[in-house]
Amino acid sequence: MSVTAYPNLFSPLKVGTRELRNRVVHASTSTHYSRDGRVTDRLIAYFANRAKGGAAMLVSEPMAMLSWQTLPTRPQILSGLNADMLPRWAEAVAREGSLMLGQIQDNGRGFRAGYRNLSARGASALPDDLSWTVPQVLETGDVHRMIDEFVCSCGILADAGFAGVEISAGHGHIFHQFLSARSNRREDEFGGDLNGRARLLVLLMQGIRSRCGADFLIGAKLPAEDFSEGGFGLEEAEAVTALLHQKGEMDYVTYCWGSHSDSLYTHLPDNHGPRTPYVETISRLGRSAAPRLPLGALGLITDPNEGERIIRDGLADLVMLARPLITDPAWPVKAEQGREAEIRYCVSCNTCWHMITSGRGLLCDNNPRVGESEEADWTPPITQNPKRVAVIGAGVAGMEAGWVAAARGHRVCIFGASEQPGGKTKLHAALPGGEGLSSIYDYQQLAARRHGAEMRLGFPATIEDVLAFGPEIAILATGSTPAWPTCLPEQWREEGIVPDLREAAALFLDHKAHNRGTAVIYDEDGSAFVYDVAELLMERFDRVVILTPRERLAGDEALVVRQGVYQRLYSKGAHILTSVRPLATSRLEEGEVAYENVFSGEESVIADVAFLTYATARTPDDALATPLREAGITVHNIGDAKAPRIALSATSEGYRLAMEI
Repeated sequence: MSVTAYPNLFSPLKVGTRELRNRVVHASTSTHYSRDGRVTDRLIAYFANRAKGGAAMLVSEPMAMLSWQTLPTRPQILSGLNADMLPRWAEAVAREGSLMLGQIQDNGRGFRAGYRNLSARGASALPDDLSWTVPQVLETGDVHRMIDEFVCSCGILADAGFAGVEISAGHGHIFHQFLSARSNRREDEFGGDLNGRARLLVLLMQGIRSRCGADFLIGAKLPAEDFSEGGFGLEEAEAVTALLHQKGEMDYVTYCWGSHSDSLYTHLPDNHGPRTPYVETISRLGRSAAPRLPLGALGLITDPNEGERIIRDGLADLVMLARPLITDPAWPVKAEQGREAEIRYCVSCNTCWHMITSGRGLLCDNNPRVGESEEADWTPPITQNPKRVAVIGAGVAGMEAGWVAAARGHRVCIFGASEQPGGKTKLHAALPGGEGLSSIYDYQQLAARRHGAEMRLGFPATIEDVLAFGPEIAILATGSTPAWPTCLPEQWREEGIVPDLREAAALFLDHKAHNRGTAVIYDEDGSAFVYDVAELLMERFDRVVILTPRERLAGDEALVVRQGVYQRLYSKGAHILTSVRPLATSRLEEGEVAYENVFSGEESVIADVAFLTYATARTPDDALATPLREAGITVHNIGDAKAPRIALSATSEGYRLAMEI
């Protein structure tokens, strides 16, 4: 074994009859890289790259193993559509020394969309807590047929060379619905007491073992707590684990949190809470109820030191990562080789989840190459036509363009107005819950220096500064500025008495004293940045009121992000007023902000206002574009300087442009 700072994390482990080269497992996550149920080259490349990057075992996204599973984004197994592609997939992973597992899952009544699933099947005629979908009840014979189809599909995977399967029995999906007395009111053999409610899992595992043999791995991701009233909790989780362990078919076990309800956000913890929040509970459950089974730890594990501690201290036997391996497929190899500074660390912002669930496929803020054929430990190809490239703006768009262009052999100079790179992302990283964002620009800065990019930071670049560098190409990544709210008096803008939210954040990060009175945020933006600033202001003022003309907060964010926003703001006492806008008749000098309902026109007043700020649509800061073009320079706008959007747009545009020039 090679010398490494993480000897426990990179030690071998026997799971079932198979030996893993290390303890790093790619936890299941959807990619939506399938097309019409067809396994694509991109899907295979995604997993092959993570095997090449050092993950010892990989679990696929949920597969279409039932006759009623027809989503085009799920790889088809039972239908036989992928008879030629499944062996290629398994072989691509095995070639790198890793094991490929398929995931067994069905949503049942669980549904994330803002409407009901009219074709759902489930344990009982009870509504989903999120979409209010009431499923078609599976009769006893239907459940047995479902088991048979799952087993048949597992046989197809085994014959194709897959090493095993993982049963996704949590997250409020169909197995969870059968396990929980809250969602299972059946009176047949699959209902009643815990033995009856767990019978589906028992028969499924026995069927898989009988069809696929002793060497075929059977893992289980079981529900721990779903945080529903009368729902599934730790006592039941321990009992189910002991029951399944006793039956002897399970080869490893792990746990998950939340369900299709207001607790869905808990299954993807972010940086607003503690690090590795579930590890100790997972350890107690697994070690007490299944002491002979390898136990997987998951949940906001992003750093190799965290993984090493978990294995070293005996808290678990496997470290299961999804988001960190999306961000950097070579996370294991780089950690084992002592190249931690080269890891692109997960931001834990859940943009990836948002991209998947909104139908755009798996994408990442901090990995513009996710899903490309050559991804693990990738180095940009050297250009045959090097140029002098000026990058104006050292935010995450400009830094991404700058380091990639420099790595390709261009002579690059990055101009930045601030003394440190990062732009508005750096400001966000200083806010409550935002620290993970620093991973983006920290990596970019190190990569830029490693590849020889020049950085001139600490002053706004003028046209003369840029031209003095003698560029052939200028990349304008100068960001954007929030527009003045038209509903507020123009006089306030001229007097500078109402700052925008970025200015407010910078001000109160520097001034930590508590202020009497109410802070009011007028929110037209709807981004996570707004609500992280709101949490900061709640530490600085007696009260915070958020006004928005939209029907809800965080409407542009992922559902799991939005739920977390509401949970934190309401629990901390924020006052949230939707479908309203402030009025120009507000008497700010007297501590009053008047507002009206955007539909009815009904007016009201917020008293005791000490501070007012706003978050609005942004205007590109592209003033240098015209004079640069007039000077004969080829100009490309990227990020917010092109059109104000999100970090994902910024990094991906910076990368794509640097690869094209």
